[in-house]
Amino acid sequence: MTADARFWNRIAQRYAKSKIRDEAAYQYTLERTRSYLTAGDHALEIGCGTGSTAIALSDAVGRITATDLSDAMLDIGRDRAAEAGAGNIQFEQCGDDGLPAGPFDAVMAFNLLHLVPDLDAALSSVAERLPSGKLFISKTPCLGEARGSFKYWMFLTVIPLMRLVGQAPSNVRFLSVADLEAAMEQAGFEIVETGNYPVSTPGRYLVARRR
Repeated sequence: MTADARFWNRIAQRYAKSKIRDEAAYQYTLERTRSYLTAGDHALEIGCGTGSTAIALSDAVGRITATDLSDAMLDIGRDRAAEAGAGNIQFEQCGDDGLPAGPFDAVMAFNLLHLVPDLDAALSSVAERLPSGKLFISKTPCLGEARGSFKYWMFLTVIPLMRLVGQAPSNVRFLSVADLEAAMEQAGFEIVETGNYPVSTPGRYLVARRR
């Protein structure tokens, strides 16, 4: 088991009880994402956590394969899906380097890409599972956009300290919007929609079509 898997297992129960920081931004993210999904789709969600987003979008697709590093998170997700009657979600434990083979009609990754050890490899893995014309939908906190501000200094100072005491994952990238979008394009995607939900930080929402 990796250090990150142990971290997410350890905080799974606390994470499951935590409130969404910006409910309006989250609901708008769901609304925009739903507009790109169709009833027959087989969607893949990477880094599904406790399954909240997969469950919220389960009625918009035919089925969802929801993956995460943490078996504790997945156990919570399975229980929540059963309670919600979302029987079209299959939960699987894996990292971004061992994704289900696909192909998929859509791949989703929310609040994940700033945490992967190798962004280029992760995006390449996603691209391999999407036929040409299919969509990769993501939202990523772009911490690098705060560069030069007090907030950025706080990120640089606090996150390593949190990591030392086991309160942060081992990989946290300070991505800028430009870096993220350039990596997407390099991996073979054409960006078709962008937005910041929320505006602060920002949480960069990207819809990218596989070339």
